[in-house]
Amino acid sequence: MQVIFKFVRRSYIKLCKTCETTRSICVLGIETSCDDTGIAIVNSDRKVLANVVYSQQYIHSRYGGITPPRAQDLHRQQISNAFQHCMTEAGIVPHKIDAIAVTNKPGLPLSLIVGVRFAKYLARTYSKPLVTIHHMEAHALQARMEHTIPYPFLCLLISGGHCQLTYIKAPNEFSLLGESLDDAPGEAFDKIARRLRLYVIPKYRNFSGGQAVEDAARSATNPEIFEFPLPLTNKRNCNFSFAGIKNNSFRLIKAAEEIQCTAPDNIINNYNNFCAGLLKACSRHLMNRTQRAIEYCISKNFFQNSVPRLVVSGGVANNDYIFDDLKYLTEQYSCQIFRPSKKFCSDNGVMIAWNGVEQILANRHCLNWDYDEIDIIGKAPLGCRLIHEVERANIKCKWVQQRK
Repeated sequence: MQVIFKFVRRSYIKLCKTCETTRSICVLGIETSCDDTGIAIVNSDRKVLANVVYSQQYIHSRYGGITPPRAQDLHRQQISNAFQHCMTEAGIVPHKIDAIAVTNKPGLPLSLIVGVRFAKYLARTYSKPLVTIHHMEAHALQARMEHTIPYPFLCLLISGGHCQLTYIKAPNEFSLLGESLDDAPGEAFDKIARRLRLYVIPKYRNFSGGQAVEDAARSATNPEIFEFPLPLTNKRNCNFSFAGIKNNSFRLIKAAEEIQCTAPDNIINNYNNFCAGLLKACSRHLMNRTQRAIEYCISKNFFQNSVPRLVVSGGVANNDYIFDDLKYLTEQYSCQIFRPSKKFCSDNGVMIAWNGVEQILANRHCLNWDYDEIDIIGKAPLGCRLIHEVERANIKCKWVQQRK
């Protein structure tokens, strides 16, 4: 036991010295917070050595949504192969890895446990330290791997499970300005697309709800025929609500089906216009809440007299219509806007590995050798909450209109 401790201690000292020198450090990232098994290797030179993602989307889409036990079984089946594939792609041996980063919060507990247990197994096998990762923090910092984005900056996190506005001062200093009170945008898109029955169109059979809605909207001729009330218009905060848009969508679809006598296994004939109206409403809601966050940060000098910056990340950041609207918004404030490459917007191991790199460079004491102390956390806050402070600021905005 003493021999093992000495070896571990020497490895720890070696990695700490590496952080203080110019030699690149190499981190393996493991992501299993929901329904994608992602393993990747990234170094501190911002180079992705390997990126492997085994998606479960096709399987879950056949059952109308993610079932946690099924997701766990698929993670178990895939994770070992994903690791071997990753090592082959990187062309290195496990001993060349300096640390292992793993998502342990937040997420589906049955999915998280698979990744954490596998990370512990690898750490023990190859005598490597672990770095625990907050899933949403990883999304928020991913764009820094690809772009020059100094701290501090504002980040809009939009995905199937989250919708949050956070001010980021450092790798572990997050302040939550706003969050979803109910459905996340990706979740709303999925449920609405399923109720609309977009899946009956072969092209969309394996699309996510958001992908199908965005694509269908491109061929719209008159999106104004469907009305979508804007949520939370009387609340001067940065919170979000997509449940109202979702419920209104269900009513509109039902009314259209009754008027058109749509068969139970078919879709309304003006679904393109519906999708365009839905997308426009969701994008407008995101714009308004983000605009107030920008104005709040400026009023508090959160950008520290530097150029304001907004990062948009998460699976819904892939949506070009929404991103272009947000880009138009930021232009009115001379604010720079960034998002990760589309392949890195959705869940993946790269963002976990990169967050591990950021944490190690910022604080080498994040390296954890006591594997038994590491556990999963299904629900976890994102930094300190400033939501009530934003509401007390009572900021009234002159809304920036959407693009024509």
